Amino acid sequence: MTYALWIVQGLLAIIFLFTGGMKLVLPLDEMTGPVPLPGLFVRFIGVAEVLGAIGLILPGLLRIRPGLTPLAAAGLVIIMIGATVLTLALIPLVVGLLSAFVAYGRWRPAPHRGSEKKGHSLP
Repeated sequence: MTYALWIVQGLLAIIFLFTGGMKLVLPLDEMTGPVPLPGLFVRFIGVAEVLGAIGLILPGLLRIRPGLTPLAAAGLVIIMIGATVLTLALIPLVVGLLSAFVAYGRWRPAPHRGSEKKGHSLP
């Protein structure tokens, strides 16, 4: 399962780096033509996609705050829900489902602090 998660994370990072980078580099006139969104909002989505792509890879790779990976994937799911509703296309839906797979696969609930140890009870 870990290998599948890393493969999907890598593919998603490439996709979001490319699409987010294009939203940041292309002129606003070209970006707002087919999409009925304000130009600055498209730039914001581009920044969110690039940061999400970085969040999919770096925390696990560097082993620094790996809990950020499922949060990045969940944020990308939200972006893909908006893209699916806006375009009614299949590709954003599939990418969103893959992001949800990563968010679910990397989510590890933290144990509660101060939980009772076996055999010991508090008065």
